[in-house]
Amino acid sequence: MNIGCTVKFTLAAASLALLSPGFARASNSTDANAAGARAEAMQMVPARAAVIKKLDANKLKPGEQFKVQLADTVHLKDGTELHRGTMLYGVISTDNLHPGNSKLALNFTKAEPKDGEAIPIKATIVGVVGPESQNMNGYEVARGDQQPNEWNASTLRIDEIGALSGVDLHSRIDGNNSGVFVTTKKDDVKLSPGSELMLAIAAQKS
Repeated sequence: MNIGCTVKFTLAAASLALLSPGFARASNSTDANAAGARAEAMQMVPARAAVIKKLDANKLKPGEQFKVQLADTVHLKDGTELHRGTMLYGVISTDNLHPGNSKLALNFTKAEPKDGEAIPIKATIVGVVGPESQNMNGYEVARGDQQPNEWNASTLRIDEIGALSGVDLHSRIDGNNSGVFVTTKKDDVKLSPGSELMLAIAAQKS
């Protein structure tokens, strides 16, 4: 995970800004973007969800819907409670930022409780693990309940190389997508049923 990179960049930009008015304008814009991302992160909480149907980049087209299932009950910052088992829905998106042989871009849009109305959400994928029947301590686990999600609001960007075998994960709290899975070693990206997505999630402002 790329933690703290925004702070380092901001300090370097501040130093160079003294030498170049043009760079100062660019720095101000970058600082504003970072501040916006931090503000978004402060409204988010960690969550975990299980992939319940295989997501195959070669078979899914932009605009198609997918869903995953919450592994834990989550209390959002606005007071909304999403119970364990709640379905999170999203759409297959596009990505032009990351080169690769195959890409799977996901964008979460709503949570749908079993007995309530759909809730618009903003979610960023901050980690992923493949299907497992046991956790790190050897205990049997339900799908999506393999590893703790230790994300916190200081992490604004994820660039995890080898997040899955031959597959990298890229995401930003303030990104247009929830996350992009990219491979340069294979011809396809697949998320198998039982894979666990670690999320930073918030209610989406209307």
